[in-house]
Amino acid sequence: MFQVQNYEGSKEKDYSLLLKQLQALLEDEKDQLANLSNASALLNQFLSEVNWVGFYLWKENELVLGPFQGLPACVRIASGKGVCGKAVEEGKTQRIADVHQFPGHIACDAASRSEIVVPLYKDGKIFGVLDIDSPITNRFDEQDQEYLEKFAKIIEQNI
Repeated sequence: MFQVQNYEGSKEKDYSLLLKQLQALLEDEKDQLANLSNASALLNQFLSEVNWVGFYLWKENELVLGPFQGLPACVRIASGKGVCGKAVEEGKTQRIADVHQFPGHIACDAASRSEIVVPLYKDGKIFGVLDIDSPITNRFDEQDQEYLEKFAKIIEQNI
């Protein structure tokens, strides 16, 4: 049974605990939907100042909404469109300090101000993206990116 932890250490220490929690949640479960659902719930509980945490999955040459925490969201996103599509197109994490300055930003939630999107791969091919939005500008820094990319690697090993 999962128990909520109080994250009270340094950012690095808290993220390290988060990664251990994710590994424990996923290690004995092989169902992708269950693992992505638990991963989004865990991140939503862990991260402060976020308003959307979830996944888009690559299906038939577009991203399709997957498990998430937050308000209802856009269902389909083409490659290259918005921050999520850009992450797929470029094959790298997109960390956007102010989404209103991002050309072609897709505003699923008008309250979102900053965003980070980490691509996910399975067998060397795009599987989807981890997408996190915040209602404040410049919410995500280099350390967030580093640990969210580690979070994504654990997910890739369990999908």
